Amino acid sequence: MDYNTSTISIERKKSAQLSVFKKVYIWMSLALCITGLTALIIANNNDIMYSLMQDEAIFWIIMIAEIALVMVIASRIGKMSLTTATILFILYSILNGVSMSLIFIIYTETSIAATFFVTAGTFAAISLYGYITKKDLSSWGSILIMGLIGIVIASVVNMFMASETLYWIISYAGVLVFVGLTAYDTQQIKKALLDPNLEVDENLNKLALFGALKLYLDFINLFLHLLRIIGGRD
Repeated sequence: MDYNTSTISIERKKSAQLSVFKKVYIWMSLALCITGLTALIIANNNDIMYSLMQDEAIFWIIMIAEIALVMVIASRIGKMSLTTATILFILYSILNGVSMSLIFIIYTETSIAATFFVTAGTFAAISLYGYITKKDLSSWGSILIMGLIGIVIASVVNMFMASETLYWIISYAGVLVFVGLTAYDTQQIKKALLDPNLEVDENLNKLALFGALKLYLDFINLFLHLLRIIGGRD
């Protein structure tokens, strides 16, 4: 293989990898659309909303199913087909939409829409930073994970304490953690998908799908924490 042929081959591979990287945002955006549409449909169905509010068992089943799906995708994505992983991601997006429909009871539709656009703008800016920055954000990972664990523990504790002060601390801390995770995850996904040693195959596409799930979770959690801060109560 001569130099020109080798150069063309490398450029084609880079282009293919970049195309796979773009799929991360396409899949994430589609998942957000599915979640939003599901939440809106459920919120406008009085019978389903009544069941969700009156029967806690249904709500907890949905929440457990969501956690189980994320764990299955995270632990088994390397062994499952891209089609199966995609179906599970879509199913998770739908279930998340069902649980998120409850925000329409708590907050006004105007504030939900406004918070969504604020989240979208913030997410886009931070994700772009994570993509273009030359700074290695690897050291952020352990700090952000510890912060996330702290938020989860504090949230569980506050379910019993019902402390307004702790509520606001969790809300602001959550925004900071998920802003950081957005930049960190974006850079890690870029490194993984644009590695010149990787082949452009189904495994790379599954890696992109898992990256989309990570950014989807970052977006949803950033949105929910911002909603707690700037959302108008209904």
